[in-house]
Amino acid sequence: MANAIEVRGLVKRYGDVVAVAGVDLTIAEGEVFALLGPNGAGKTTTVEILEGYRQRDAGSVSVLGFDPAEASRAYKERIGIVLQETAIEPELTVDEALDIYGSLYPRRRPTDEIVEIVGLGEKRRARVKTLSGGQKRRLELALGIVGDPDLVFLDEPTTGFDPSARRQAWTIIDNLRSLGKTILLTTHYMDEAQNLADRVAVIAGGRIIAEGTPETLGGRRDATIVRFRLADVAPDRLPLTPSRADGGVVEIESVDPTRDLHTLTDWALANGIELEDLEVRRPSLEDVYLRLTGEATS
Repeated sequence: MANAIEVRGLVKRYGDVVAVAGVDLTIAEGEVFALLGPNGAGKTTTVEILEGYRQRDAGSVSVLGFDPAEASRAYKERIGIVLQETAIEPELTVDEALDIYGSLYPRRRPTDEIVEIVGLGEKRRARVKTLSGGQKRRLELALGIVGDPDLVFLDEPTTGFDPSARRQAWTIIDNLRSLGKTILLTTHYMDEAQNLADRVAVIAGGRIIAEGTPETLGGRRDATIVRFRLADVAPDRLPLTPSRADGGVVEIESVDPTRDLHTLTDWALANGIELEDLEVRRPSLEDVYLRLTGEATS
Protein backbone atom coordinates (compact mmCIF):
# COMPACT_ATOMS: atom_id res chain seq x y z
CA MET A 1 0.00 0.00 0.00
CA ALA A 2 1.32 3.45 -0.94
CA ASN A 3 1.75 6.21 1.61
CA ALA A 4 -0.43 9.32 1.53
CA ILE A 5 1.84 11.25 3.91
CA GLU A 6 5.57 10.92 4.54
CA VAL A 7 7.32 13.31 6.93
CA ARG A 8 10.96 13.14 7.96
CA GLY A 9 12.78 15.41 10.39
CA LEU A 10 10.13 18.14 10.36
CA VAL A 11 11.18 21.28 12.24
CA LYS A 12 9.37 24.57 12.79
CA ARG A 13 10.66 27.44 14.92
CA TYR A 14 9.06 30.67 16.09
CA GLY A 15 12.01 32.78 17.12
CA ASP A 16 13.73 30.92 19.94
CA VAL A 17 10.77 28.56 20.42
CA VAL A 18 10.96 25.19 18.67
CA ALA A 19 7.33 24.23 18.03
CA VAL A 20 8.10 21.09 16.01
CA ALA A 21 11.38 19.37 16.82
CA GLY A 22 12.10 16.63 14.29
CA VAL A 23 8.78 14.89 13.64
CA ASP A 24 8.72 11.69 11.57
CA LEU A 25 5.32 10.51 10.36
CA THR A 26 3.99 8.01 7.83
CA ILE A 27 0.30 7.61 6.98
CA ALA A 28 -0.87 5.02 4.45
CA GLU A 29 -3.47 5.64 1.78
CA GLY A 30 -6.96 4.84 3.03
CA GLU A 31 -5.91 5.03 6.68
CA VAL A 32 -7.68 6.94 9.43
CA PHE A 33 -4.89 8.41 11.54
CA ALA A 34 -5.40 10.34 14.79
CA LEU A 35 -2.83 12.87 15.96
CA LEU A 36 -3.20 13.51 19.68
CA GLY A 37 -1.47 16.02 21.89
CA PRO A 38 -2.03 18.74 24.48
CA ASN A 39 -2.33 22.40 23.52
CA GLY A 40 1.06 23.79 22.57
CA ALA A 41 2.50 20.37 21.72
CA GLY A 42 3.07 21.17 18.03
CA LYS A 43 0.00 19.34 16.72
CA THR A 44 -1.65 22.26 14.94
CA THR A 45 1.63 23.53 13.50
CA THR A 46 2.41 20.09 12.08
CA VAL A 47 -1.00 19.79 10.46
CA GLU A 48 -0.86 23.31 9.02
CA ILE A 49 2.50 22.47 7.39
CA LEU A 50 0.96 19.35 5.84
CA GLU A 51 -1.98 21.39 4.58
CA GLY A 52 0.36 23.93 2.96
CA TYR A 53 -0.66 26.86 5.15
CA ARG A 54 2.60 27.14 7.07
CA GLN A 55 6.22 26.85 5.94
CA ARG A 56 8.65 24.49 7.61
CA ASP A 57 12.19 25.35 8.64
CA ALA A 58 13.70 21.91 8.04
CA GLY A 59 12.81 18.38 7.04
CA SER A 60 11.07 16.74 4.11
CA VAL A 61 7.31 16.49 3.58
CA SER A 62 5.42 14.57 0.91
CA VAL A 63 1.62 14.61 0.86
CA LEU A 64 -0.03 12.68 -1.98
CA GLY A 65 3.30 12.99 -3.78
CA PHE A 66 3.36 16.79 -3.47
CA ASP A 67 5.48 19.12 -1.39
CA PRO A 68 2.76 21.18 0.34
CA ALA A 69 5.20 24.09 0.72
CA GLU A 70 4.64 24.76 -2.97
CA ALA A 71 0.87 24.88 -2.37
CA SER A 72 0.12 24.14 -6.01
CA ARG A 73 -3.45 24.18 -7.29
CA ALA A 74 -3.14 20.51 -8.23
CA TYR A 75 -2.32 19.73 -4.59
CA LYS A 76 -5.16 21.81 -3.14
CA GLU A 77 -7.64 20.09 -5.45
CA ARG A 78 -6.80 16.73 -3.86
CA ILE A 79 -7.19 17.64 -0.20
CA GLY A 80 -10.18 18.58 1.92
CA ILE A 81 -9.87 20.61 5.12
CA VAL A 82 -12.48 20.78 7.86
CA LEU A 83 -11.48 23.41 10.41
CA GLN A 84 -12.92 23.76 13.90
CA GLU A 85 -15.07 26.60 12.62
CA THR A 86 -15.90 27.74 9.09
CA ALA A 87 -17.68 30.94 8.03
CA ILE A 88 -20.51 30.12 5.61
CA GLU A 89 -22.83 32.74 4.14
CA PRO A 90 -25.93 32.40 6.36
CA GLU A 91 -28.46 33.20 3.60
CA LEU A 92 -27.33 30.32 1.39
CA THR A 93 -29.20 27.03 1.42
CA VAL A 94 -27.31 23.79 1.97
CA ASP A 95 -27.60 22.95 -1.73
CA GLU A 96 -26.40 26.40 -2.78
CA ALA A 97 -23.37 26.28 -0.48
CA LEU A 98 -22.38 22.88 -1.86
CA ASP A 99 -22.87 24.04 -5.45
CA ILE A 100 -20.73 27.16 -4.93
CA TYR A 101 -17.90 25.32 -3.18
CA GLY A 102 -18.12 22.38 -5.56
CA SER A 103 -17.79 24.64 -8.61
CA LEU A 104 -14.20 25.41 -7.56
CA TYR A 105 -13.07 21.82 -8.13
CA PRO A 106 -12.50 19.99 -11.42
CA ARG A 107 -13.99 16.84 -9.96
CA ARG A 108 -16.72 16.89 -7.38
CA ARG A 109 -19.09 14.47 -5.82
CA PRO A 110 -22.79 14.96 -6.63
CA THR A 111 -24.75 17.07 -4.16
CA ASP A 112 -27.32 14.29 -3.72
CA GLU A 113 -24.58 11.94 -2.59
CA ILE A 114 -22.86 14.44 -0.30
CA VAL A 115 -26.01 15.41 1.63
CA GLU A 116 -26.77 11.75 2.23
CA ILE A 117 -23.23 11.00 3.43
CA VAL A 118 -23.44 13.78 6.04
CA GLY A 119 -27.11 13.21 6.93
CA LEU A 120 -28.50 16.52 5.64
CA GLY A 121 -30.92 15.13 3.07
CA GLU A 122 -33.92 16.67 4.79
CA LYS A 123 -32.18 20.03 5.22
CA ARG A 124 -30.77 20.57 1.77
CA ARG A 125 -33.12 23.50 1.01
CA ALA A 126 -32.81 25.04 4.47
CA ARG A 127 -30.79 28.23 4.87
CA VAL A 128 -27.55 27.98 6.80
CA LYS A 129 -28.78 30.44 9.42
CA THR A 130 -31.61 28.07 10.37
CA LEU A 131 -29.38 25.05 10.98
CA SER A 132 -28.54 23.81 14.46
CA GLY A 133 -24.93 23.73 15.60
CA GLY A 134 -24.64 20.03 14.81
CA GLN A 135 -26.20 20.50 11.38
CA LYS A 136 -23.79 23.33 10.57
CA ARG A 137 -20.90 21.07 11.54
CA ARG A 138 -22.24 18.42 9.15
CA LEU A 139 -22.37 21.04 6.42
CA GLU A 140 -18.76 21.96 7.13
CA LEU A 141 -17.86 18.29 6.72
CA ALA A 142 -19.81 18.25 3.46
CA LEU A 143 -17.92 21.28 2.15
CA GLY A 144 -14.65 19.58 3.06
CA ILE A 145 -15.39 16.59 0.85
CA VAL A 146 -17.44 18.13 -1.97
CA GLY A 147 -14.32 18.30 -4.17
CA ASP A 148 -13.84 14.51 -3.84
CA PRO A 149 -10.48 14.82 -2.03
CA ASP A 150 -8.13 11.90 -1.61
CA LEU A 151 -7.05 13.18 1.80
CA VAL A 152 -9.24 14.87 4.42
CA PHE A 153 -7.90 16.88 7.35
CA LEU A 154 -10.40 16.90 10.24
CA ASP A 155 -9.51 19.35 13.01
CA GLU A 156 -11.45 18.57 16.21
CA PRO A 157 -14.53 17.56 14.18
CA THR A 158 -16.87 17.01 17.15
CA THR A 159 -15.85 19.77 19.56
CA GLY A 160 -18.96 21.07 21.32
CA PHE A 161 -21.17 18.18 20.18
CA ASP A 162 -23.51 16.40 22.55
CA PRO A 163 -22.99 12.60 22.79
CA SER A 164 -25.67 11.83 20.20
CA ALA A 165 -24.30 14.31 17.66
CA ARG A 166 -20.76 12.97 18.19
CA ARG A 167 -21.90 9.43 17.40
CA GLN A 168 -23.59 10.70 14.24
CA ALA A 169 -20.36 12.45 13.23
CA TRP A 170 -18.48 9.20 13.75
CA THR A 171 -20.85 7.54 11.28
CA ILE A 172 -20.05 10.25 8.75
CA ILE A 173 -16.32 9.66 9.19
CA ASP A 174 -16.87 5.92 8.76
CA ASN A 175 -18.72 6.74 5.53
CA LEU A 176 -15.66 8.65 4.33
CA ARG A 177 -13.50 5.66 5.22
CA SER A 178 -15.73 3.44 3.11
CA LEU A 179 -15.09 5.76 0.15
CA GLY A 180 -11.37 4.99 0.47
CA LYS A 181 -10.38 8.43 1.77
CA THR A 182 -7.28 8.97 3.86
CA ILE A 183 -8.19 10.90 7.01
CA LEU A 184 -5.90 12.79 9.36
CA LEU A 185 -7.87 13.49 12.51
CA THR A 186 -6.96 15.70 15.45
CA THR A 187 -9.06 15.31 18.57
CA HIS A 188 -9.01 15.73 22.34
CA TYR A 189 -11.55 12.91 22.77
CA MET A 190 -9.81 9.62 23.45
CA ASP A 191 -12.94 7.57 22.78
CA GLU A 192 -13.12 9.22 19.35
CA ALA A 193 -9.58 8.12 18.51
CA GLN A 194 -10.32 4.67 19.95
CA ASN A 195 -13.39 4.17 17.77
CA LEU A 196 -12.26 5.79 14.53
CA ALA A 197 -8.50 5.55 14.11
CA ASP A 198 -6.53 2.73 12.55
CA ARG A 199 -3.42 4.20 14.13
CA VAL A 200 -2.65 6.92 16.65
CA ALA A 201 0.36 9.13 17.36
CA VAL A 202 0.92 11.28 20.43
CA ILE A 203 2.90 14.50 20.08
CA ALA A 204 4.35 16.42 23.02
CA GLY A 205 7.07 19.03 23.15
CA GLY A 206 7.17 19.08 19.35
CA ARG A 207 8.07 15.38 19.08
CA ILE A 208 6.19 12.16 18.43
CA ILE A 209 6.51 10.30 21.73
CA ALA A 210 4.40 7.24 20.89
CA GLU A 211 2.73 5.68 17.88
CA GLY A 212 0.66 2.56 17.31
CA THR A 213 -2.85 1.22 17.08
CA PRO A 214 -5.33 2.37 19.75
CA GLU A 215 -5.03 -1.12 21.30
CA THR A 216 -1.22 -1.19 21.50
CA LEU A 217 -0.23 2.45 22.04
CA GLY A 218 2.26 2.85 24.87
CA GLY A 219 2.20 -0.88 25.66
CA ARG A 220 -1.51 -0.73 26.44
CA ARG A 221 -2.12 -4.33 25.36
CA ASP A 222 0.52 -5.62 27.78
CA ALA A 223 -0.60 -3.66 30.85
CA THR A 224 -3.40 -4.16 33.35
CA ILE A 225 -4.63 -1.85 36.10
CA VAL A 226 -5.80 -3.19 39.46
CA ARG A 227 -7.90 -0.46 41.04
CA PHE A 228 -9.58 -0.27 44.45
CA ARG A 229 -10.47 2.07 47.29
CA LEU A 230 -8.45 1.79 50.48
CA ALA A 231 -9.94 3.30 53.63
CA ASP A 232 -7.77 4.28 56.62
CA VAL A 233 -4.72 2.33 55.39
CA ALA A 234 -1.49 3.97 54.24
CA PRO A 235 -0.55 2.90 50.67
CA ASP A 236 2.99 2.12 51.81
CA ARG A 237 1.57 -0.85 53.75
CA LEU A 238 0.56 -2.52 50.48
CA PRO A 239 2.52 -5.57 49.34
CA LEU A 240 2.77 -4.02 45.84
CA THR A 241 3.92 -0.55 44.82
CA PRO A 242 1.00 1.56 43.58
CA SER A 243 1.28 3.66 40.42
CA ARG A 244 -1.31 6.01 41.88
CA ALA A 245 -2.66 6.64 45.37
CA ASP A 246 -4.89 9.68 45.53
CA GLY A 247 -7.91 10.43 47.69
CA GLY A 248 -8.13 6.86 48.89
CA VAL A 249 -8.13 5.44 45.35
CA VAL A 250 -5.22 3.13 44.62
CA GLU A 251 -4.09 1.88 41.21
CA ILE A 252 -1.46 -0.74 40.57
CA GLU A 253 -0.09 -1.31 37.06
CA SER A 254 0.56 -4.97 36.48
CA VAL A 255 2.02 -7.14 33.73
CA ASP A 256 1.03 -10.29 35.65
CA PRO A 257 -2.45 -9.46 36.99
CA THR A 258 -3.34 -12.98 38.15
CA ARG A 259 -0.26 -13.26 40.37
CA ASP A 260 -0.47 -9.67 41.60
CA LEU A 261 -4.18 -9.92 42.40
CA HIS A 262 -3.48 -13.11 44.38
CA THR A 263 -0.74 -11.32 46.33
CA LEU A 264 -2.98 -8.36 47.01
CA THR A 265 -6.06 -10.29 48.13
CA ASP A 266 -3.98 -12.63 50.32
CA TRP A 267 -2.54 -9.58 52.07
CA ALA A 268 -5.98 -8.01 52.48
CA LEU A 269 -7.49 -11.19 53.95
CA ALA A 270 -4.54 -11.69 56.30
CA ASN A 271 -4.89 -8.15 57.62
CA GLY A 272 -8.69 -7.97 57.68
CA ILE A 273 -8.72 -5.16 55.10
CA GLU A 274 -11.53 -4.58 52.62
CA LEU A 275 -10.48 -3.61 49.07
CA GLU A 276 -13.55 -1.58 48.18
CA ASP A 277 -14.69 -1.25 44.54
CA LEU A 278 -12.01 -3.70 43.41
CA GLU A 279 -11.69 -3.92 39.63
CA VAL A 280 -9.20 -5.25 37.12
CA ARG A 281 -9.05 -3.63 33.70
CA ARG A 282 -6.77 -2.68 30.89
CA PRO A 283 -5.71 0.98 30.93
CA SER A 284 -7.89 3.11 28.70
CA LEU A 285 -6.43 5.07 25.82
CA GLU A 286 -6.91 8.16 27.99
CA ASP A 287 -4.88 6.55 30.80
CA VAL A 288 -2.03 5.87 28.38
CA TYR A 289 -2.26 9.33 26.82
CA LEU A 290 -2.09 11.07 30.21
CA ARG A 291 0.85 8.93 31.28
CA LEU A 292 2.78 9.56 28.06
CA THR A 293 2.20 13.31 27.99
CA GLY A 294 2.86 13.57 31.72
CA GLU A 295 6.20 11.79 31.36
CA ALA A 296 7.11 13.99 28.38
CA THR A 297 6.51 17.22 30.29
CA SER A 298 7.89 16.19 33.69
